[in-house]
Amino acid sequence: MQHDLILKGARVIDPSQNHDGICDVAFADGRVSGFGRDLPVGPGTQVRDMGGAIVTPGLIDLHTHVYWGGTSIGIDADAFCRTSGVTTSVDTGSAGPGNFAGFRKHVIDRSEARILAYLHVSFAGIYAFSKTIMVGESQDPRLMAPREAVEVAEANRDVIVGIKVRVGRNSSGDQGTAPLNIALQVAEETGLPLMAHIDEPPPSYEEVLAMLRPGDVLTHAFRPFPNSPVTAQGAVKPALREARARGVLFDIGHGKGSFAFKTARAMLAGGFMPDTISSDVHQLCIDGPAFDQVTTMSKMLCLGMRLHDVIAASTVNAAVALKRMEYGTLTVGALGDATVLAVRDGAFDYVDTRGEHMTGAQRITSEGVVLRGRWWHPV
Repeated sequence: MQHDLILKGARVIDPSQNHDGICDVAFADGRVSGFGRDLPVGPGTQVRDMGGAIVTPGLIDLHTHVYWGGTSIGIDADAFCRTSGVTTSVDTGSAGPGNFAGFRKHVIDRSEARILAYLHVSFAGIYAFSKTIMVGESQDPRLMAPREAVEVAEANRDVIVGIKVRVGRNSSGDQGTAPLNIALQVAEETGLPLMAHIDEPPPSYEEVLAMLRPGDVLTHAFRPFPNSPVTAQGAVKPALREARARGVLFDIGHGKGSFAFKTARAMLAGGFMPDTISSDVHQLCIDGPAFDQVTTMSKMLCLGMRLHDVIAASTVNAAVALKRMEYGTLTVGALGDATVLAVRDGAFDYVDTRGEHMTGAQRITSEGVVLRGRWWHPV
């Protein structure tokens, strides 16, 4: 086979194949076309020497907001993905059934970076989230649109990967778990997984977990008190272990207010790693404290996760959550996406959503991206 592009001599970390070692990765026709040592170079093959770099499957950021121009929190997906090593940005509920057509036509279909979406069960998605206006879209049951959500999800199966709902005092007011009930009905009707946001009570962390099904995702899972997943003594609450045992997935979803070092230390000390690492990047946190995907990954690395596990939580584990196993892997025939990373040593300042600073000894940086089999280096 004639390869279009070969990344040569990198340390390739691909948790989907349990691989960590020096090899080449090749691409042709938008797919991975070779994986191994000394792949053949044809007359038209572009070869890039990756000696000293780390190559991984294309990073998947499972929680972003990229409906730029359509919502107040949307960022530009291409600009973000180019510089943060992300090849698949998953928008989580920026749009609902009432405005998803605009999101698809003006953003998803025009973006170079791959965008998938969880469809919000609220009619207009997250429509009033800014520095000056905060109106939880789940506070008013009149905005819940289950029939329309089913119709839109069925019509956009190629890009809609699940249903999103936000519950908590800030997003659903006094509605408790009622919006979650409606979203679960949509998820059942469409056969799609659900992603649930949780903020301050009500409802409680335990109430939300009890309702989630195997394959559903709880985002903001490492959030601070109140509604922290750990006790005051630092123990992981039993409800989390019970939910994980039945297949519920736990996502970081850093964002503006949903990740605390204190919580993360207790969770990791209790042996409870996140299934997926995501930035929840949007207009109110892209300049801090979340910044981007590789910064969120760096925080987890400095908190004690192994590099292999950090990469797994941003590649193959995210693909499992999406139920799209050709993502997040460098197996031959998979999507032709890869990320080039470096792990730099030094003293790096990190901050969480509660203003706690941590000096970390390492930082993961993005050095380049292969998207659909072509080099798509940061600008």
